[in-house]
Amino acid sequence: MEKTPTDPATPRATVIRYVKPQQWSRYDRAAVLEPLARAKAAVLSLRTVPYQRAWVEELQQAQLKREIAGTSRIEGADFTEGELDAALKDQGEPLHTRAQRQAHAAMKAYKWIATVPDDRPIDRALIRELHTMIVTGADDDHCPPGVLRSKDSNVLLGAPRHRGVEGGDECERCFDELLRSFRLELNAHDPLIQGLMLHYHFAAMHPFVDGNGRTARALEALVLQRAGLRAACFIPMSNYYYDEKRNYLTALAEVRAGDHDLTPFVVFGLLGIELQCHRLLGEIQSHIQKALFRNLMFDLFHRLRTPKRRVIVERQLEILKLLLRQPMMLSQLSQSLNSSYRNMSAPWRALIRDLNELIGLGAVEARLIADKNDHELSVRLSWPTEITETEFFKRIKELPKAKSHAVLQI
Repeated sequence: MEKTPTDPATPRATVIRYVKPQQWSRYDRAAVLEPLARAKAAVLSLRTVPYQRAWVEELQQAQLKREIAGTSRIEGADFTEGELDAALKDQGEPLHTRAQRQAHAAMKAYKWIATVPDDRPIDRALIRELHTMIVTGADDDHCPPGVLRSKDSNVLLGAPRHRGVEGGDECERCFDELLRSFRLELNAHDPLIQGLMLHYHFAAMHPFVDGNGRTARALEALVLQRAGLRAACFIPMSNYYYDEKRNYLTALAEVRAGDHDLTPFVVFGLLGIELQCHRLLGEIQSHIQKALFRNLMFDLFHRLRTPKRRVIVERQLEILKLLLRQPMMLSQLSQSLNSSYRNMSAPWRALIRDLNELIGLGAVEARLIADKNDHELSVRLSWPTEITETEFFKRIKELPKAKSHAVLQI
């Protein structure tokens, strides 16, 4: 997707030249209808689900990280999670690799996108500002920030090899015509489709020396933001494009081969919007389930704070809080709870007894991992929908007498 210098030795017959579209918004309406309906339904589900502000900030950071990792790795960036985390800090250690610098620049660009007013037109000034953010500090050693390609400055992209629009006057004319079309022609289509159309045409044209793919995906993110996918609803489409990189590049190539018939890429993109919305919705629903679990947990267990059970309740609440963060192996949980059990005469027996009670109550489940000779423990997030107050206290009363709940052996 990014700039590849033209090679004089490359046979011209193998390179497909860019031809300006006769119609910028050509696609098969019938073929797009069903995936568009599913994508819009997924967006609506995501926008209407309730969430807390704290979740928004946590999810937004995770989604932004996925977006930046995706848009960088599509271009071949290779970095570890630690290197990516360092690149995504506003201030930190010097970034030694181009991949890190590109990720850092992309982070600044996406944060800026979130602040762009909805009524600001997507025009030459906006795109130049966005491209400048994306390449400054990363690729400005060979790519003039915000400057369209000049005469004889050409690029190759994709497979089979395609040539971007001819540099110079033709690049200027096509760039302006695309923006005029977006303002007049593309605006008549659904906003989700608008974003995908702008993404394709910008990437096919490749108006800059470098940073075109990253800019195309950032422009798409801006248009999708205006379609309602913003704040907690931001979805990392670049992460989808990276996961499906072969299909992503194939869809782009099919559109170019079909004289800019956008159907393959629009269908592919709408499927991605639907998928990413459902993924994010699942994460929000997990937060909701954990919140319900946490509320019920404290409500019911705090009622058991009798002198006899007070200490047991404190230990069991600590177990549940740890498992709410993430599932844990029994051996790992034992180490994490060392401070809660170390002063007891039989710490291991007490831990197993407490866990068996939680399993008997239905709040925790244990799964034997045979090859590790260990158990994986996790909370049952469906527990709040299954247990009633009456049933809870009934099970508590029966626990000392029943042996069937002893899933874990002392």
